[in-house]
Amino acid sequence: MKLEVNTHSKNMIRFAQLHPEVVVLSADLGTSCEVKEFAQQFPDRYLSMGIAEQNMCSWAAGLAREGFRPFLHTFSVFLYRRILDQVEMSVAYPNLPVVFVGFVPGITTPGGVSHQSTNDVGVLRTIPNMAIFDIGDATEIEGVLDLAYNYNGPVYIRMLRKEVPRFFPANEPIQFNHARVLSEGSDVTILSSSICTEEAMRATAALRAKGVSIQHLHVSTLKPFTDPQVVEACKKAKYGVLSIENGTVIGGLGSAVADVMAENGIGKRLIKVGLQDTYAHGASKMYLLKKYHMDAMTLIEGVEQLMDRKLDIAEHDLEDIRFEDYTAV
Repeated sequence: MKLEVNTHSKNMIRFAQLHPEVVVLSADLGTSCEVKEFAQQFPDRYLSMGIAEQNMCSWAAGLAREGFRPFLHTFSVFLYRRILDQVEMSVAYPNLPVVFVGFVPGITTPGGVSHQSTNDVGVLRTIPNMAIFDIGDATEIEGVLDLAYNYNGPVYIRMLRKEVPRFFPANEPIQFNHARVLSEGSDVTILSSSICTEEAMRATAALRAKGVSIQHLHVSTLKPFTDPQVVEACKKAKYGVLSIENGTVIGGLGSAVADVMAENGIGKRLIKVGLQDTYAHGASKMYLLKKYHMDAMTLIEGVEQLMDRKLDIAEHDLEDIRFEDYTAV
Protein backbone atom coordinates (compact mmCIF):
# COMPACT_ATOMS: atom_id res chain seq x y z
CA MET A 1 0.00 0.00 0.00
CA LYS A 2 1.38 3.39 -0.96
CA LEU A 3 1.56 6.13 1.67
CA GLU A 4 1.43 9.79 0.73
CA VAL A 5 3.12 12.40 2.94
CA ASN A 6 1.74 15.89 3.69
CA THR A 7 -0.81 15.61 0.90
CA HIS A 8 -2.93 18.50 2.15
CA SER A 9 0.07 20.82 2.28
CA LYS A 10 0.82 20.28 -1.40
CA ASN A 11 -2.83 20.41 -2.38
CA MET A 12 -3.52 23.65 -0.49
CA ILE A 13 -0.70 25.37 -2.41
CA ARG A 14 -1.93 24.00 -5.75
CA PHE A 15 -5.45 25.10 -4.97
CA ALA A 16 -4.43 28.62 -3.92
CA GLN A 17 -2.48 29.10 -7.14
CA LEU A 18 -5.74 28.55 -9.04
CA HIS A 19 -7.87 30.76 -6.78
CA PRO A 20 -6.29 34.08 -5.75
CA GLU A 21 -9.20 34.88 -3.43
CA VAL A 22 -8.32 31.93 -1.17
CA VAL A 23 -6.87 32.79 2.23
CA VAL A 24 -5.76 30.49 5.04
CA LEU A 25 -6.40 31.15 8.72
CA SER A 26 -4.65 29.12 11.40
CA ALA A 27 -5.20 28.92 15.16
CA ASP A 28 -1.61 28.39 16.32
CA LEU A 29 -1.39 24.95 14.67
CA GLY A 30 -0.05 25.80 11.22
CA THR A 31 2.67 23.15 11.26
CA SER A 32 0.41 20.46 12.74
CA CYS A 33 -2.25 21.27 10.14
CA GLU A 34 0.14 21.26 7.17
CA VAL A 35 -0.03 24.92 6.16
CA LYS A 36 3.51 25.94 7.12
CA GLU A 37 4.62 25.73 3.48
CA PHE A 38 1.55 27.70 2.42
CA ALA A 39 2.54 30.50 4.80
CA GLN A 40 6.02 30.57 3.31
CA GLN A 41 4.75 30.70 -0.27
CA PHE A 42 1.78 33.03 0.30
CA PRO A 43 2.67 35.16 3.36
CA ASP A 44 0.10 37.83 2.43
CA ARG A 45 -2.67 35.25 2.28
CA TYR A 46 -1.92 33.51 5.58
CA LEU A 47 -3.32 34.78 8.88
CA SER A 48 -2.05 33.30 12.13
CA MET A 49 -4.84 34.05 14.60
CA GLY A 50 -3.36 32.50 17.74
CA ILE A 51 -5.30 30.34 20.18
CA ALA A 52 -8.49 32.31 19.58
CA GLU A 53 -10.75 30.16 17.47
CA GLN A 54 -13.93 32.19 18.04
CA ASN A 55 -12.17 35.30 16.79
CA MET A 56 -10.77 33.36 13.83
CA CYS A 57 -14.27 32.29 12.83
CA SER A 58 -15.59 35.86 13.06
CA TRP A 59 -12.69 37.10 10.93
CA ALA A 60 -13.43 34.41 8.37
CA ALA A 61 -17.05 35.51 8.17
CA GLY A 62 -15.98 39.10 7.52
CA LEU A 63 -13.46 38.04 4.90
CA ALA A 64 -16.09 35.93 3.14
CA ARG A 65 -18.45 38.93 2.98
CA GLU A 66 -15.67 40.88 1.26
CA GLY A 67 -15.21 38.28 -1.47
CA PHE A 68 -12.41 36.17 -0.02
CA ARG A 69 -12.63 32.39 0.39
CA PRO A 70 -11.35 31.59 3.89
CA PHE A 71 -10.05 28.13 4.82
CA LEU A 72 -9.75 27.73 8.61
CA HIS A 73 -7.13 25.29 9.92
CA THR A 74 -6.90 23.72 13.36
CA PHE A 75 -7.77 20.45 15.08
CA SER A 76 -11.34 19.49 14.32
CA VAL A 77 -12.45 19.55 17.96
CA PHE A 78 -11.68 23.29 18.09
CA LEU A 79 -13.72 24.00 14.95
CA TYR A 80 -17.10 22.99 16.33
CA ARG A 81 -17.10 22.44 20.09
CA ARG A 82 -15.27 25.64 21.04
CA ILE A 83 -16.80 27.97 18.42
CA LEU A 84 -20.27 26.60 17.82
CA ASP A 85 -22.08 29.92 18.32
CA GLN A 86 -19.81 31.72 15.86
CA VAL A 87 -20.16 28.87 13.36
CA GLU A 88 -23.94 29.08 13.48
CA MET A 89 -24.54 32.83 13.74
CA SER A 90 -21.58 34.29 11.80
CA VAL A 91 -21.20 31.69 9.04
CA ALA A 92 -24.04 29.18 8.65
CA TYR A 93 -26.99 31.54 9.19
CA PRO A 94 -25.84 33.97 6.46
CA ASN A 95 -24.70 30.96 4.38
CA LEU A 96 -21.16 32.21 3.81
CA PRO A 97 -18.50 30.22 1.88
CA VAL A 98 -16.21 29.46 4.82
CA VAL A 99 -14.37 26.13 4.92
CA PHE A 100 -13.49 24.56 8.27
CA VAL A 101 -10.55 22.17 7.74
CA GLY A 102 -10.50 20.01 10.88
CA PHE A 103 -7.55 17.74 11.54
CA VAL A 104 -7.20 14.60 13.73
CA PRO A 105 -10.93 13.79 13.66
CA GLY A 106 -12.40 11.18 15.96
CA ILE A 107 -9.83 8.85 17.51
CA THR A 108 -6.97 9.65 15.11
CA THR A 109 -5.13 11.45 17.93
CA PRO A 110 -3.67 10.09 21.17
CA GLY A 111 -4.49 13.44 22.81
CA GLY A 112 -7.48 12.11 24.72
CA VAL A 113 -10.94 13.56 25.16
CA SER A 114 -9.84 17.21 24.97
CA HIS A 115 -8.54 16.66 21.43
CA GLN A 116 -10.92 14.00 20.09
CA SER A 117 -13.81 15.24 17.96
CA THR A 118 -16.02 12.20 18.36
CA ASN A 119 -19.44 13.90 18.18
CA ASP A 120 -18.63 16.56 15.58
CA VAL A 121 -20.66 14.99 12.79
CA GLY A 122 -23.74 14.64 14.98
CA VAL A 123 -23.51 18.27 16.10
CA LEU A 124 -22.79 19.81 12.70
CA ARG A 125 -25.41 17.75 10.83
CA THR A 126 -28.03 19.77 12.71
CA ILE A 127 -26.76 23.09 11.32
CA PRO A 128 -28.63 24.37 8.23
CA ASN A 129 -26.57 25.08 5.09
CA MET A 130 -23.55 23.11 6.40
CA ALA A 131 -21.94 20.43 4.19
CA ILE A 132 -19.76 17.75 5.82
CA PHE A 133 -17.01 15.78 4.08
CA ASP A 134 -15.16 12.90 5.77
CA ILE A 135 -11.81 12.04 4.18
CA GLY A 136 -10.77 8.42 3.66
CA ASP A 137 -7.44 8.53 1.79
CA ALA A 138 -4.91 10.66 -0.11
CA THR A 139 -6.99 10.75 -3.28
CA GLU A 140 -9.88 12.32 -1.40
CA ILE A 141 -7.56 14.88 0.20
CA GLU A 142 -6.46 15.92 -3.29
CA GLY A 143 -10.03 16.55 -4.44
CA VAL A 144 -11.91 17.82 -1.41
CA LEU A 145 -10.82 21.48 -1.64
CA ASP A 146 -12.32 21.75 -5.12
CA LEU A 147 -15.48 20.13 -3.81
CA ALA A 148 -15.69 22.59 -0.93
CA TYR A 149 -15.04 25.56 -3.22
CA ASN A 150 -17.79 24.55 -5.64
CA TYR A 151 -20.29 24.03 -2.82
CA ASN A 152 -20.05 27.79 -2.20
CA GLY A 153 -21.37 27.65 1.37
CA PRO A 154 -20.25 26.55 4.84
CA VAL A 155 -18.21 23.34 4.70
CA TYR A 156 -16.68 21.19 7.42
CA ILE A 157 -13.91 18.77 6.39
CA ARG A 158 -12.69 15.92 8.61
CA MET A 159 -9.13 15.95 7.31
CA LEU A 160 -6.30 13.40 7.60
CA ARG A 161 -2.65 14.38 7.88
CA LYS A 162 0.96 13.16 7.81
CA GLU A 163 1.31 9.72 6.20
CA VAL A 164 -1.98 8.81 4.57
CA PRO A 165 -2.71 5.65 2.56
CA ARG A 166 -4.03 5.81 -0.99
CA PHE A 167 -6.87 3.35 -1.51
CA PHE A 168 -8.62 4.97 -4.44
CA PRO A 169 -7.17 5.72 -7.90
CA ALA A 170 -5.78 9.22 -8.25
CA ASN A 171 -7.90 9.72 -11.38
CA GLU A 172 -11.12 8.97 -9.47
CA PRO A 173 -11.53 12.02 -7.21
CA ILE A 174 -14.01 12.44 -4.40
CA GLN A 175 -17.53 13.25 -5.62
CA PHE A 176 -20.19 15.33 -3.94
CA ASN A 177 -22.89 13.24 -2.25
CA HIS A 178 -21.77 10.15 -4.15
CA ALA A 179 -20.40 7.07 -2.36
CA ARG A 180 -17.66 4.82 -3.70
CA VAL A 181 -18.71 1.23 -4.36
CA LEU A 182 -15.79 -0.88 -3.13
CA SER A 183 -17.48 -4.27 -3.26
CA GLU A 184 -20.62 -5.66 -4.88
CA GLY A 185 -22.80 -8.17 -3.07
CA SER A 186 -26.28 -9.03 -1.82
CA ASP A 187 -26.00 -10.72 1.59
CA VAL A 188 -24.92 -7.78 3.75
CA THR A 189 -24.31 -4.07 3.11
CA ILE A 190 -21.48 -2.21 4.87
CA LEU A 191 -21.28 1.58 4.83
CA SER A 192 -18.03 3.05 6.13
CA SER A 193 -16.31 6.41 6.43
CA SER A 194 -12.97 7.95 7.40
CA ILE A 195 -10.26 5.63 8.75
CA CYS A 196 -12.89 2.95 9.35
CA THR A 197 -13.07 2.22 5.63
CA GLU A 198 -9.73 0.45 5.88
CA GLU A 199 -11.12 -1.73 8.68
CA ALA A 200 -14.17 -2.45 6.54
CA MET A 201 -11.93 -3.45 3.63
CA ARG A 202 -10.07 -5.88 5.88
CA ALA A 203 -13.34 -7.36 7.12
CA THR A 204 -14.78 -7.61 3.60
CA ALA A 205 -11.75 -9.55 2.36
CA ALA A 206 -12.10 -12.09 5.16
CA LEU A 207 -15.87 -12.37 4.76
CA ARG A 208 -15.72 -12.89 1.00
CA ALA A 209 -13.21 -15.69 1.58
CA LYS A 210 -15.95 -17.39 3.62
CA GLY A 211 -18.46 -16.98 0.82
CA VAL A 212 -20.34 -13.98 2.18
CA SER A 213 -21.54 -11.56 -0.50
CA ILE A 214 -20.76 -8.01 0.66
CA GLN A 215 -21.94 -4.68 -0.74
CA HIS A 216 -19.42 -2.14 0.61
CA LEU A 217 -19.82 1.60 0.14
CA HIS A 218 -17.32 4.22 1.30
CA VAL A 219 -19.20 7.39 2.21
CA SER A 220 -17.33 10.71 2.14
CA THR A 221 -20.28 13.16 2.06
CA LEU A 222 -22.04 12.97 5.42
CA LYS A 223 -24.24 15.99 4.72
CA PRO A 224 -26.22 16.23 2.53
CA PHE A 225 -27.04 12.53 2.75
CA THR A 226 -29.31 11.87 -0.22
CA ASP A 227 -27.19 9.57 -2.39
CA PRO A 228 -29.57 7.10 -4.08
CA GLN A 229 -26.80 4.48 -4.00
CA VAL A 230 -27.22 4.24 -0.23
CA VAL A 231 -30.92 3.49 -0.57
CA GLU A 232 -30.32 0.81 -3.20
CA ALA A 233 -27.50 -0.79 -1.21
CA CYS A 234 -29.69 -1.04 1.89
CA LYS A 235 -32.60 -2.45 -0.08
CA LYS A 236 -30.54 -5.24 -1.69
CA ALA A 237 -29.03 -6.53 1.59
CA LYS A 238 -30.62 -9.90 2.32
CA TYR A 239 -29.62 -10.08 5.98
CA GLY A 240 -29.12 -6.45 6.97
CA VAL A 241 -26.88 -3.39 7.07
CA LEU A 242 -23.84 -2.34 9.08
CA SER A 243 -22.35 1.14 9.41
CA ILE A 244 -18.88 1.85 10.81
CA GLU A 245 -17.58 5.33 11.61
CA ASN A 246 -14.78 7.21 13.33
CA GLY A 247 -16.87 8.72 16.11
CA THR A 248 -20.00 8.23 18.15
CA VAL A 249 -22.85 6.26 16.62
CA ILE A 250 -25.29 8.90 17.88
CA GLY A 251 -25.97 11.45 15.17
CA GLY A 252 -23.27 10.39 12.71
CA LEU A 253 -23.13 8.07 9.72
CA GLY A 254 -25.12 5.32 11.42
CA SER A 255 -27.90 7.72 12.34
CA ALA A 256 -27.98 9.11 8.80
CA VAL A 257 -28.30 5.57 7.44
CA ALA A 258 -31.08 4.81 9.94
CA ASP A 259 -32.97 7.93 8.79
CA VAL A 260 -32.68 6.90 5.14
CA MET A 261 -33.83 3.35 5.86
CA ALA A 262 -36.85 4.58 7.85
CA GLU A 263 -37.81 7.23 5.31
CA ASN A 264 -37.70 4.68 2.49
CA GLY A 265 -39.47 1.92 4.40
CA ILE A 266 -36.50 -0.45 4.31
CA GLY A 267 -37.35 -3.04 6.93
CA LYS A 268 -33.87 -4.46 7.50
CA ARG A 269 -31.81 -4.69 10.66
CA LEU A 270 -29.08 -2.07 11.13
CA ILE A 271 -26.01 -2.50 13.34
CA LYS A 272 -24.08 0.72 14.06
CA VAL A 273 -20.36 0.25 14.76
CA GLY A 274 -18.52 3.14 16.41
CA LEU A 275 -18.18 4.74 19.83
CA GLN A 276 -21.17 3.59 21.86
CA ASP A 277 -22.17 6.73 23.81
CA THR A 278 -18.81 7.06 25.55
CA TYR A 279 -15.64 9.11 25.54
CA ALA A 280 -12.37 7.51 24.41
CA HIS A 281 -9.02 7.34 26.16
CA GLY A 282 -5.85 8.79 24.71
CA ALA A 283 -3.84 6.09 22.93
CA SER A 284 -2.77 4.96 19.46
CA LYS A 285 -5.36 4.68 16.74
CA MET A 286 -5.05 0.91 16.42
CA TYR A 287 -5.37 0.38 20.17
CA LEU A 288 -8.48 2.56 20.33
CA LEU A 289 -10.13 0.94 17.31
CA LYS A 290 -9.86 -2.43 19.01
CA LYS A 291 -10.67 -1.29 22.55
CA TYR A 292 -13.85 0.48 21.51
CA HIS A 293 -14.94 -2.20 19.04
CA MET A 294 -14.53 -0.10 15.89
CA ASP A 295 -12.39 -2.60 14.01
CA ALA A 296 -12.65 -5.30 11.36
CA MET A 297 -13.33 -8.06 13.90
CA THR A 298 -16.31 -6.14 15.29
CA LEU A 299 -17.73 -5.84 11.76
CA ILE A 300 -17.32 -9.57 11.23
CA GLU A 301 -19.12 -10.28 14.50
CA GLY A 302 -21.90 -7.95 13.35
CA VAL A 303 -22.25 -9.88 10.09
CA GLU A 304 -22.48 -13.09 12.10
CA GLN A 305 -25.31 -11.55 14.13
CA LEU A 306 -27.19 -10.52 11.02
CA MET A 307 -26.76 -13.90 9.37
CA ASP A 308 -27.30 -15.81 12.64
CA ARG A 309 -24.35 -18.12 12.07
CA LYS A 310 -20.69 -18.36 13.00
CA LEU A 311 -18.20 -17.83 10.20
CA ASP A 312 -15.13 -19.14 12.06
CA ILE A 313 -13.03 -16.03 11.44
CA ALA A 314 -10.53 -15.21 14.16
CA GLU A 315 -8.29 -12.22 14.79
CA HIS A 316 -5.25 -14.08 13.48
CA ASP A 317 -7.04 -14.60 10.17
CA LEU A 318 -6.85 -10.85 9.63
CA GLU A 319 -3.10 -10.57 10.18
CA ASP A 320 -2.28 -10.97 6.50
CA ILE A 321 -4.31 -7.86 5.77
CA ARG A 322 -3.02 -5.90 8.75
CA PHE A 323 -2.00 -2.26 8.41
CA GLU A 324 0.25 0.11 10.29
CA ASP A 325 -0.80 2.84 12.69
CA TYR A 326 -0.15 5.65 10.21
CA THR A 327 -1.24 8.49 12.49
CA ALA A 328 0.63 7.53 15.64
CA VAL A 329 2.46 10.48 17.17
